[in-house]
Amino acid sequence: MSSVYSIHSITLALLVAGVACMGGPPEKGEATKGAGDSLARAEGMGGMAMPSGKDSAATPGTEVTLTAAQIRHGGVAWQPVTMATAAATVSVPAQLTPNEDRTMRLGAPAGGRVVTVPVRPGDRVAAGRVLVTLHSPEAGAAQADLAKAHAERASRRAQATYAKSARDRAERLLALKAIPRQEYERAIADDELAQSAVTQAEAELTRARTSAEQLGADASASGEIALRAPFAGVVLARTAMPGAVVDAGAPLVVVTDPSALWLTASAPEALAGAFRPNATVRFSVPAYTGEVFSARVEAVGAGLDPGTRTLPVRAVVDNRTGRFKPEMLATVVADGGPSVPAALVPDDAVQTLKGRTVVFVARPLPNGDASFARREVEVGSRTGGRAAILGGLAAGEVVVTKGAFAVKAEFEKGTMPKMEM
Repeated sequence: MSSVYSIHSITLALLVAGVACMGGPPEKGEATKGAGDSLARAEGMGGMAMPSGKDSAATPGTEVTLTAAQIRHGGVAWQPVTMATAAATVSVPAQLTPNEDRTMRLGAPAGGRVVTVPVRPGDRVAAGRVLVTLHSPEAGAAQADLAKAHAERASRRAQATYAKSARDRAERLLALKAIPRQEYERAIADDELAQSAVTQAEAELTRARTSAEQLGADASASGEIALRAPFAGVVLARTAMPGAVVDAGAPLVVVTDPSALWLTASAPEALAGAFRPNATVRFSVPAYTGEVFSARVEAVGAGLDPGTRTLPVRAVVDNRTGRFKPEMLATVVADGGPSVPAALVPDDAVQTLKGRTVVFVARPLPNGDASFARREVEVGSRTGGRAAILGGLAAGEVVVTKGAFAVKAEFEKGTMPKMEM
């Protein structure tokens, strides 16, 4: 019992000493503070974050703040929007296609075997360059007929020359009464018969030459057909394969002049009135986001397609720079309908962010900084370096008019994924 009593006495003495060192029990406020410190440490631990109510209410990526230095460096400026009226616009899907007036689809003029195809899709070719060579028995026969027709005409011309000389000689002898008139008349008949034979031979030669030219065999006696580029352009497609046997009319190569393309669209019946011949329309393509191009309407269909109830529209696109490619998808915008209220902003104020057309609404702060909110808008006509905003903005709102690209860069920077450590 004495040993147990000693242990309890020592334990009690240690507890009393500990309380004396701590200065007494903690107050209520200090306990709360300690709990708060513990919670703060817990929030700082990975996987234990507890967002505040303010942060959870904000939508990430809709607003950025730039310092005064960043604003000066990016040349950012803003001003209130001005209201005006602009014509309503309509937009329809479209597609860039080869200009059929400047496209040649070469097919096999006769059945035969493909010998060589020295070009590939995308190759630029000069006028007269050989695109495909074929070997065709039919072409060889046409060349043989042409050579035979040449020889026949030469023979008939020689006979006609002899008959004309005989006639002249008979005429002189008849004047001298050296031959009977019957021989003179026979010489006349032989001359006329020879001239008829020449005419017949020339007609046969024309027929043989035409047949040979249609087969492209006018330059080869072995039946080799050389298909040449009719003009300078680009090889759009190639279906010919060396060694393949093809029938007459089989498609081989397509060559187009890409300096001008067609922009084809099908306008719904309700929007058909917005498209007129020789009018200028705007269009955009996904390959060049944010850029707007123009084209001239060349033709508008005489009637609606009975199957789709749409009006075919065709415009011509100047493509001398080569930026556009056939079969690109596009969106055509045309002015049409009554005038509507619109906010006018500089073209540079309109940006494309994540595939959406936006402007940036500015809110200056007292310390020289400013916050910017992105605003999705509907853009109408663009004239004189200004864009008409048909929806998304109200009168008096302050919009970034210069340096919008710098603000856009901040938005894109804020949406980049953060690296986890």
